[in-house]
Amino acid sequence: MIELAPRSASPIARLGGQPIAIAAAALVIVVLGVSSIALWRAYTGSAPETDRAVAARQLQARAAQASEQLVEKTKGLEATQQESIDQLQQVQDQLLAVRRLLATQQADTKKLAEQVGTLTEAIDGLRHSFASAQASDSAADSAPRKRSGKAQPRSNRAANRGRARTRG
Repeated sequence: MIELAPRSASPIARLGGQPIAIAAAALVIVVLGVSSIALWRAYTGSAPETDRAVAARQLQARAAQASEQLVEKTKGLEATQQESIDQLQQVQDQLLAVRRLLATQQADTKKLAEQVGTLTEAIDGLRHSFASAQASDSAADSAPRKRSGKAQPRSNRAANRGRARTRG
């Protein structure tokens, strides 16, 4: 008895027994796919790898530029801050000098006020002694001489003026 292998109608089933043919067909398909991709890239002129590399370089350049700008701005801020510190130090020094000058002037004013007070007391003392000397002279002069009625109001006025001056 001879057994015959069943025939199948499918061409894939017939290739199953020939592995070299299947490998060759797969290789041809892979080569055609790779070559079509290469032709497409060459025709369009763009390759994703080079585009990615260019984009990465651009990002690095932008980052470097932004970093340089930040460094410059930081240096500018440091310079401005140092100028502000210097100006503040000058203002503090000037304020200290003004305070010292003010303290000196206040001490001088106090000293002068004390001197004026002493002088005022001395002047008041002199006025009182002068007034008492005038009063004793007037009393000594009025006893031997008799004055007329007209002269009396004038001396009263002069005495009143002297008293008003002492009070003021």
